[in-house]
Amino acid sequence: MPKELKLISLRLKNFKGIRDFLLKANALKLKVFADNGLGKSTLFDGFLWLLFDKDSQNKKDFAIKTLDSNGNEMHNLEHEVEGVFSLDGQELTLRKVFAEKWTRKRGSATDEFTGHETKYYIDGVPAKKKEYVDKVDTIVKEDIFKLLTSPSFFNEQVKWQDRRKILLDICGDISDMDVIASDTNLSRLPDILKGRSIEDHRKVIAAKRSDINKELDKIPVRIDEIQRGLPDLSELNKQALESDVTRLNAEIDEKSTLINNIRNGNAISAKQQEIQKLEIAMLDIKQAHEAGSKDKVYQLRAKLQEESSNASIIESKINNAKTRKQMQESSVNTYNQTRERLLKEWHETNDKVFKHESDCSCPTCGQALPEEQLQAAKDKALSDFNRIKSERLERIQSNGKANTAQLEKAQAEIAEIDKEIEKLTTQLGEKKEAAAKLQQQLSTEESMVVDILDNPDYRAKLEEKQKVVAEIQELRQAADASIQDVYSEIATLKTTRDQKQSEIGKFAYADQAKKRVAELAEQEKMLTAEFEKLEGELFLTEEFIRTKVNLLEQKINSKFKYARFKLFKQNINGGVEETCETLFEGVPYSSGLNNAARINVGLDIINTLSEHYDFAAPIFIDNSEAVTKLIETNTQVVSLVVSEPDKQLRVEYQEEAREEAV
Repeated sequence: MPKELKLISLRLKNFKGIRDFLLKANALKLKVFADNGLGKSTLFDGFLWLLFDKDSQNKKDFAIKTLDSNGNEMHNLEHEVEGVFSLDGQELTLRKVFAEKWTRKRGSATDEFTGHETKYYIDGVPAKKKEYVDKVDTIVKEDIFKLLTSPSFFNEQVKWQDRRKILLDICGDISDMDVIASDTNLSRLPDILKGRSIEDHRKVIAAKRSDINKELDKIPVRIDEIQRGLPDLSELNKQALESDVTRLNAEIDEKSTLINNIRNGNAISAKQQEIQKLEIAMLDIKQAHEAGSKDKVYQLRAKLQEESSNASIIESKINNAKTRKQMQESSVNTYNQTRERLLKEWHETNDKVFKHESDCSCPTCGQALPEEQLQAAKDKALSDFNRIKSERLERIQSNGKANTAQLEKAQAEIAEIDKEIEKLTTQLGEKKEAAAKLQQQLSTEESMVVDILDNPDYRAKLEEKQKVVAEIQELRQAADASIQDVYSEIATLKTTRDQKQSEIGKFAYADQAKKRVAELAEQEKMLTAEFEKLEGELFLTEEFIRTKVNLLEQKINSKFKYARFKLFKQNINGGVEETCETLFEGVPYSSGLNNAARINVGLDIINTLSEHYDFAAPIFIDNSEAVTKLIETNTQVVSLVVSEPDKQLRVEYQEEAREEAV
């Protein structure tokens, strides 16, 4: 037997316009009659608010308070719903009261509205909100309860993705391997999928098909571009052109040799050898000249460089020491400022005197406090003041000692740095003095060195070399005219050769183009074959989806007597998309299904869900007048019927022929 919650009675006071109404629900089937706007739906709102703080439209912030004839909220009223239930034969009473809070502030003669509060009761005993919520939660979860109490909730207030999940939870999903096993035509799918899901593989196929289509579209364009760019070879002879190029290259080489012979004649070669001999003799004279006089100059320069380098190093050390001194002086300044601040803070703290200021009245009721409480408060305040003052003075002293230690340390460091700077400055003066003496010696030695051009032997060889150079220049000027004529002939030969090589290149380009066209054609063939293979795989995945759709819908629909469900829809492109649409005799719930059919389909869904969740709850059917005959249910049903003649709520019971009215 499923767990069952029955409504014994439901009482509303000052709730959404109902001043006081008791619904005695001690029957399995009952109907509530009234004209529109007189509170039928309010009964269901109150029922759900009592349990979950929401109305029948699943809204939490709906208006509860009763309004006067002008549409204004009526104050100082308690808005209450109380339900008496039978839970598996055990009686349970839940009561919730929503009321205004009025508070009289100190010094005011009137109360002021300061908000709302909700009071909770379980079996007449006041409870905290968490206890109340936990109690309701032990009966049934909110999302399940609403599915079982309203025929429209599943189809109108649950997203289709969640509806689909609920249906799959009821019947269980079908595994991919079960679908494949059901049709031999799908036996190749595991090898094709290689561990992927159907949807993932379809994405892979779609991506590959897109890439292949793009490549297939490009190939004809590329082939056409290549063919339109092919050169005309009908009047060209490749062998003859290559022979002409070989002959022209030989002629160019002969002309180049001729230029070298003219430029490097015997007379010029002899003169160049003569210059080499003169340069060797001049080098020997220069080395002998510089052997003695410049050695001492080089030695003095090396010593001067060494002393100057040492002076630079000492200057760098002095600059570093000065920088460190500046940093320590900055620290000393900071420590002095801190010392002044701590001294001032110590005097300010030490000069503070205890003053006791306290409100002599109770913050809750406003009455005057007893004398003993006032004295205790004053003693405690004095003790706290002295403790805090002592702790603060100790902290300031501790910080002052630490600051003084840091100050003395920085001052000692400055003294050490001053000694270091003094020592380095002395060393720097010594190095500069040594460098100045070396510079004076170097200048003396350099003035005594004789310039090489003053050497008569060297100057004679130099003049002889200049004379030979002039003679070579005269010989070359005479040959330039002949060389220029040969250059002109070589340029003509190269132009002719380049033209013939360009025509030979047309054959290589044509061969390369034909090879590329063949490669593109082969690529097109391979891509087409790959595309056809993907088409086959795509067909198999679609066949798989269609098979799974049929199996899944059959399995789910078998759980319901009237309701049928469409879990997939066919797209224009042939693909299948997930959905969840409730059908009755082929008519979709969301379009075309009349109100009576919607209610009965909703009841059919509740019957199945109640069995699945192993729980039965009262069902409220709004606009029940649209249904001639409700389908059978195994739980309590409250039908809300629009009845124009009934200007107040009226209740009929199926088991007992009695009525209630307010």
